[in-house]
Amino acid sequence: MNRRDSLKALGIGTLSASALLAGCGPKTAEENESEAAAADITGRQPYEIERDKALFKQTFFDKHEMATIAVLADLIIPRDARSGSATDAKVPEFIEFIVKDEPEHQLPMRGGLKWLDVHCLDSYDSAFIDCKPDQQKAVLDQIAYPALAKPEVQQGVAFFNKMRDLTAIGFFTTKMGIEDLGYKGNTPGKWEGVPEDVLKQYGLEGV
Repeated sequence: MNRRDSLKALGIGTLSASALLAGCGPKTAEENESEAAAADITGRQPYEIERDKALFKQTFFDKHEMATIAVLADLIIPRDARSGSATDAKVPEFIEFIVKDEPEHQLPMRGGLKWLDVHCLDSYDSAFIDCKPDQQKAVLDQIAYPALAKPEVQQGVAFFNKMRDLTAIGFFTTKMGIEDLGYKGNTPGKWEGVPEDVLKQYGLEGV
């Protein structure tokens, strides 16, 4: 499940548990307030800015859930020689915001995270973030390919589909993600004069 395989699957082309629990928790109200203020230059209406500020002050996922999201996001889009990982691009923070901005994601995401832990506890006597890398991969192999998934893991399939979509959206709408795709956008053309072969065709060499 490398980055390129993930992109093909989407149609667009691991840290320790203790460290994640310490570093991937929801941001403080002060940090979110600062980020919201920095985003006020985007041309949004005042009511949109105030709504975003209010959402930034709220917390939906707990520290364990955020740590699990971070591990999953980096398994979907890991760091490589081309660019950083999903967590480098702050995808977990993006997902935390999205579930508050679009509440319909809350139950599927929280339920999916709970399903993942229960499934891992049944299989390996550990929550997902405490499983060994090969165990994590084995679990994801069961739910990452809908056409091959068994009926008993369909809830996991639905969750992973949503998690993968949100991770891709969060990553590829950042500067890092856009650079990873090699997207240049609209760029001005550079006039370098009439090609030499055309000048020669009309006898205008040296003109």
